Amino acid sequence: MASYNEENSQIDVSQEEKDKLVAEVIRHVLFKTYQSSGCPIKREDLTQLITKNYRQRSLPALVINEARDKLSSIFGYEMKELQRSRPSSNRQGRVSQQGTAEAKSYVIVSKVPPDIYSKYIEDKSTSHVTGFTFVVISIVHLAGGKISEENLWHQLRRLGLNESDENHPCFGNTKQTLEMLVQQRYLLKEKVNGPEGNTVMYELAERALDESISEKLKDYIAQCWRARYGGRLLSLGSVPVRYRPVRGSSYQHGEPRFRYFLDILEIVSNETTAEAD
Repeated sequence: MASYNEENSQIDVSQEEKDKLVAEVIRHVLFKTYQSSGCPIKREDLTQLITKNYRQRSLPALVINEARDKLSSIFGYEMKELQRSRPSSNRQGRVSQQGTAEAKSYVIVSKVPPDIYSKYIEDKSTSHVTGFTFVVISIVHLAGGKISEENLWHQLRRLGLNESDENHPCFGNTKQTLEMLVQQRYLLKEKVNGPEGNTVMYELAERALDESISEKLKDYIAQCWRARYGGRLLSLGSVPVRYRPVRGSSYQHGEPRFRYFLDILEIVSNETTAEAD
């Protein structure tokens, strides 16, 4: 492996200049992640930051890779590259709301153990947003990975969330809160032209399909099912639930995310799963 000095000499940039660029990239990634509520950061933006005063073609890759290493070793964050997921079918007349050939982008994911992260790092004031995210991707997951906008809002209305609400006490504008999940790449939104007109569909996107998220989702579903129905386990296939559980049992857990999901298990019905058939 070439030393830093050898690498620097190849791109004609001093160690001090490169370190400054790495620091600028790290600062940009951290602040942008905070300001945009975790939306992905385009590689193009990082490249423009690096090449503002430099024109060496290999410099962006070198600086970004070193920034990723430092974010991991110093800050405990993995700077994960996202690959745009394509819609599940090649239906005629589809008009995508997000380009399938989108350029590379990154999100940062904490590498701190969950118990420590929850105790010392997690911002409890945003737990309602985390709960909303979990609820929405759970509904889409239980619907087989995709669901119409109409049906999604039908299920959310059963939780007291209405698409016309612009002043919800927790979420403010609920449609904008849902749209944020598209921007954060938990959902993929597309418009499908059919015989009855245009239909907006939501699918699970890269972040929701990531193995770590997917496994946590299935674990939470199993926990909720056991909490409500004892030893009877929930099948985690593409269409896991086809009947409405009995209402009226009291909650055993105070955590909002857990409590929300017990409600989800109550609202999943044949009309939700029909879209996955």
